[in-house]
Amino acid sequence: MNQGQIREKFLDFFKEREHTIVSSSSLLPDDPSVLFTTAGMQQFKPYYTRKADPIKDFNSLNTVSIQKSMRTSDIEEVGDDSHLTFFEMMGNFSFGGYFKKESIEWAYQFITKEMGLEIDYVSVFEGGNNIPADEESEKIWKEVDPSIRIKKFGMADNFWGPTGNEGPCGPTTEIYVKNAKGDSVEIWNVVFNEFYYPGSREDLESGTTDKNLNKLEFPGIDTGMGIERLAMVSQKTGNIFDTDLFLPIIETLPDGLDQKSKRIVADHMRASVFLISDGITPSNTDQGYILRRLLRRVIRLLAKESVGLDIIVNKIIQEYGDHYLEIKNKKDQIVVVINAEAEKFKQTLANGLGQFEKIVKQNKQISGEDAFQLYATYGFPVELTEELAIEKGAHVDMDDFNKSFEKHQKLSKAGAEKKFGGHGLITDTGELKAKNEEELQKATRLHTATHILQTALRIVLGNEVEQKGSDINADRLRFDFSFPRKLTDEEKEKVEKIVNEAIKNNLNVKKEEMPYEKAIEEGALAFFRQKYPKTVNVYSITDPKTGKVFSKELCGGPHVNLTGEIGKFRIKKEESSSAGVRRIKAVIE
Repeated sequence: MNQGQIREKFLDFFKEREHTIVSSSSLLPDDPSVLFTTAGMQQFKPYYTRKADPIKDFNSLNTVSIQKSMRTSDIEEVGDDSHLTFFEMMGNFSFGGYFKKESIEWAYQFITKEMGLEIDYVSVFEGGNNIPADEESEKIWKEVDPSIRIKKFGMADNFWGPTGNEGPCGPTTEIYVKNAKGDSVEIWNVVFNEFYYPGSREDLESGTTDKNLNKLEFPGIDTGMGIERLAMVSQKTGNIFDTDLFLPIIETLPDGLDQKSKRIVADHMRASVFLISDGITPSNTDQGYILRRLLRRVIRLLAKESVGLDIIVNKIIQEYGDHYLEIKNKKDQIVVVINAEAEKFKQTLANGLGQFEKIVKQNKQISGEDAFQLYATYGFPVELTEELAIEKGAHVDMDDFNKSFEKHQKLSKAGAEKKFGGHGLITDTGELKAKNEEELQKATRLHTATHILQTALRIVLGNEVEQKGSDINADRLRFDFSFPRKLTDEEKEKVEKIVNEAIKNNLNVKKEEMPYEKAIEEGALAFFRQKYPKTVNVYSITDPKTGKVFSKELCGGPHVNLTGEIGKFRIKKEESSSAGVRRIKAVIE
């Protein structure tokens, strides 16, 4: 059974059982405590506590999805038979519609009847940390199949959650099936969310916390089954990379690569394509740093080979684009971002390798200061220095590196304080900066101008333009946005003209407070890398004569009341900010 058939069969099975099919959420999570979406239930967390209404949103208490997921803890393990960064998690969810009996019966039916697989054994929670054993699940399994083997495990194996800083959690039952090598593989984890814990998983496991594990008013179901593992056992292979999820990608790779390198390239490129399609670009922080790390590892492995990165991208989109339309729709942008990062990294390698060779020749113990200088001066990520050092039989002093990095951060902070004259910032939102009331007024005018600018860019360049960041002070605005190429002079003139016309027309600027979901439903633009609270401020720029909305965005402010207060807008510079991201610097006169 190929990957497409597996997806279709899973979704159809639960649709027939009154589950609403819900599209995958972004790899960029709403939860600020986690870097990526790591599980299918993350987008559904509010429904277990009724902070959101499943009937209103899904017309059902039950949903089913195939969720794009990303975990970074196993990056160094990728290349063996089972570890991945990006993966797809198939799951069925219930927010009070059904509980243990139905979920166990349906899981058994799907695996044995629909997929035609034999279950090796199942596991249940044996109890621990003052939480009772899950005797109910054990009883249901024996009723479903009296001959089934049941094993019992503790917290580490059979109690799930919470994710992030708090959330639903509960005992689990897991289903194991043998692969072609005869190894028993856990393919499906069924979580019974019957508790809510107001703390982290680490708190709960420690047993020393004074926080209480509370019973949920509406106990729910949260399941997760990796399509990669299900494909492995159903396609009768001994590892995930011999399935049709990876083989077509691996077949595009040159014979000169060993097996482990091919697996790393296939995994990292697949992850990179999906990350970029969700608006992430290579950078030195947060999600962008992970993307850069993945891409640069691929580029190093392919450095001596002739294969083009766009060939690999095209194959990934060919295999996955019918189910995930976002990667198909953003194909050109994905290729531009990856190729730009490849060119940038090749230059980094050319500049820094010579210096690295000098350092490693002198000493097999690379000091933290040397590693930091490679990072700060030549753009060498410390992970790359470590990889190169291992190849040379050398070692990096990471404790010393961390000290050097912290020292640099303190110096940078001191320099920033000096730059602003030691006055302290009257406003510093990370986007808008001013040191006194006069500067604040100027920065406020420029801040409102960024909203008008974004609308003008979308009018001239298309709605694929998305804000990637901004920085505003009393002298100028800086606005970063997604776009794959340099703007023409004509395009810049059109943008400038639209902005100045909006200013000339003296449009109203109005603030409203509303729930985040309502704001998005009403078409408000949001900076999706930002984590928003449940209630948000929405600023609308509207023509007082016609009532037509020119711009509507989520924003913290401050803003002018009328656009006529801004002054004449002028673009001073348009340039590249990073791969697939352009930057405009502008002033008002």
